[in-house]
Amino acid sequence: MSRIGKRAIPVPAKTEVSVVGSTLTVKGPKATLVKEIHPHISIVVEGSEVTVSPKNDTRLAKALWGTYASHVKNMMKGATEPYVKKLILEGIGYRMALAGNELTLSVGFSHQVKMALPEGISALVEKNELTLTGSDKEVLGQFAANVRAVKKPEPYKGKGFRYSDEVILRKQGKKAS
Repeated sequence: MSRIGKRAIPVPAKTEVSVVGSTLTVKGPKATLVKEIHPHISIVVEGSEVTVSPKNDTRLAKALWGTYASHVKNMMKGATEPYVKKLILEGIGYRMALAGNELTLSVGFSHQVKMALPEGISALVEKNELTLTGSDKEVLGQFAANVRAVKKPEPYKGKGFRYSDEVILRKQGKKAS
């Protein structure tokens, strides 16, 4: 049994939730988010509450129950206030620039790495800090992970991309004998 899925999800003020066929739509003051519903899950909107339940007693339905409850909760929060992810770039000579809808990274390779921003994601570059903002938590988190994967932080000097709240454990390195 899913503890998250058992609870009814309250709908925030100024937010509309509707289910048409197998499509869930959440409209809020900041964004409109749409998600396809898996056939094993049913989502019911009753007044100012949303309930998620499995349609049958299979293992897959039970596994998806809490997942879809979290998706609905994240969509409602994202429709009212945007999610924010901050990445910090450390390293001498490492740079990033934003030109239109494209992020250009110079992180020690022989070439620059260019990444197009996904639809619905906005970016702000200040010195060595990249701030990503968007209403869809899933798309925002995946793009932040893709940027971080270009140059992960290494444990000796800490060079590379790291999240603002991430702590990099440093290794000691070689000792002079």
